[in-house]
Amino acid sequence: MNVKRMRALAELHRDQLLHDTIPFWQKHNPDRKYGGFFNLIDRDGSVLCTDKQVWQLGRYTWLMSLLHNEVDARREWLASARSGAEFLTRHCFDTDGRMFFEVTREGRPLRKRRYLYSENFAIIAFAEYARATGDEAWLRRAEALYRLFIRYYQNPDLLPPKSYPQTRPAKGHGYAMIGLVTSQIMRKHRPDPLYDTMIEHFMDEILNHFTHPEIEALLETVAPDGSRLDGPEGRCINPGHAIESAWFILNEARRRGDATLTERACKIIDWSLRRGWDRQYGGILYFVDCEGKACVQYEHDMKLWWPHQEAMYACLLAYDMTGRRKYSDWYEKVFEWSYAHFPDRKYGEWFKYLHRDGTVSHTLKGSRWDTAFHLARMQLYSWRLLEGMVRDGERQSREQKTEN
Repeated sequence: MNVKRMRALAELHRDQLLHDTIPFWQKHNPDRKYGGFFNLIDRDGSVLCTDKQVWQLGRYTWLMSLLHNEVDARREWLASARSGAEFLTRHCFDTDGRMFFEVTREGRPLRKRRYLYSENFAIIAFAEYARATGDEAWLRRAEALYRLFIRYYQNPDLLPPKSYPQTRPAKGHGYAMIGLVTSQIMRKHRPDPLYDTMIEHFMDEILNHFTHPEIEALLETVAPDGSRLDGPEGRCINPGHAIESAWFILNEARRRGDATLTERACKIIDWSLRRGWDRQYGGILYFVDCEGKACVQYEHDMKLWWPHQEAMYACLLAYDMTGRRKYSDWYEKVFEWSYAHFPDRKYGEWFKYLHRDGTVSHTLKGSRWDTAFHLARMQLYSWRLLEGMVRDGERQSREQKTEN
């Protein structure tokens, strides 16, 4: 990838973020009566349902705070972040300190799940909003909520079991993945030995329990000791999740200057792309069976927005850190397929759900499972990474000219 291409990509991601993705959401998702944000949004921005998903409130509050802090201190971005943070604190906590999963428009509880994903996104939202406002009370709130998450994570018996653990004990990859990135983000705001301890723990889980080099796969579900489970659940690969975990680990490897850690993360990317890429239609499959058997998930062969966005950034980061052309080639391959199929040329933003052949399955832009989060994060992080790559390339060019 030459400097000219890097510069063009940096400009594209910046322009798409600032002139397409964020304007779409800022126009359509604010609830100006009750605060917070609408999330169930159709192609043209119309609101399909006014119920609010708490983890998406946290995600969007984090995003608005981050853009205010690192791109431009726009008042409207800070106002959005404030609306989200205040709605979360007023309406989204149960009496036990945990958070709901879904509330009504005005904030009455509808649903509470046994998972702590709402809490994780509120943690990073409050921490980033604290930086935006300079109000340390929000950071203290984030820190307290982080400790609550760790307490439940380390004591799973505090939550009602999803199945009968005494019959077939198991654990999922999701908590290790989200725990790793949440800990990394919290460490950025105020260092604490707890974050370093948990980062080590979560990476150990991902690399030594969920990752199985003997079959070249990062599995979604394993036994408590990391051994494989029999049956479809134990054979399941989610390429997008695996790739997302890999770039979280790459960030840690870069921070430490750890070449071995870099290699282990890159292996996960290699395996996941090789297994997940659809050789017939292109794009990344949602689920794959590690033994090539039939997947039990009905949506296994669909093409969803977020695995492609995570793969683009992961490949770009791997290329920057290793210089290996295979990662720039993979980036271009995923980029080309994604931009040919996902963007909505009429109303903006991206479609979220495609059939296997790349045709649109349904027109939701927002659902229970996403707002702007994955797309905007990819665009922001890719833009900034590519700008750094351009500077490095220009510096190397100058140095070569000086030597000659």
